[in-house]
Amino acid sequence: MEPGGESGCWFLYYAYGSNLLRERLLLRNPSAALCAVARLQDFKLEFGHHQGRTSSVWHGGTATIAQSPGDEVWGIVWKMNTCNLSSLDKQEGVEDGIYVPIEVNVHTQAGKVLTCRSYQMKDYVSGPPSPQYKKVICMGAKQNGLPTDYQEKLEAIETNNYAGPVPIMEEIEAAIKAEKINSA
Repeated sequence: MEPGGESGCWFLYYAYGSNLLRERLLLRNPSAALCAVARLQDFKLEFGHHQGRTSSVWHGGTATIAQSPGDEVWGIVWKMNTCNLSSLDKQEGVEDGIYVPIEVNVHTQAGKVLTCRSYQMKDYVSGPPSPQYKKVICMGAKQNGLPTDYQEKLEAIETNNYAGPVPIMEEIEAAIKAEKINSA
């Protein structure tokens, strides 16, 4: 599984929100390759609005992780080419100060500890996600076989019942459809 060349060309990214879904991540970051399912200890998943503003992409609160002793978050470690670092930062709104990159140590199911880049929302007001955003997270959790009890926790998240258009959701659904056709 080790990619050729210098390790400097690659980094590990820990996804716990919409980027659990492969098609979502690949829209902007084509180099991503699945590395492992992993657990982040002493954190919990939260949803919020940066500085109280609703996400214009998802029309609701978006996911972040908050330190919380005794809790755990499950997610995916993606191995990515360094050339996608700026596109990932851009997707996460780093320039606008919405999310900041952090380093986390996660535990894979095989018991390895991996040091990964992840992102944490700064300065947010708690608020529920849109049904579309929640759906992408649940689809990603299912696609990658996150633990069943964690999937059930995700399914139980309350949403804001937003029913308007979500263009990025259409993009993701189109990508999934295209894949089905190509693999048929």
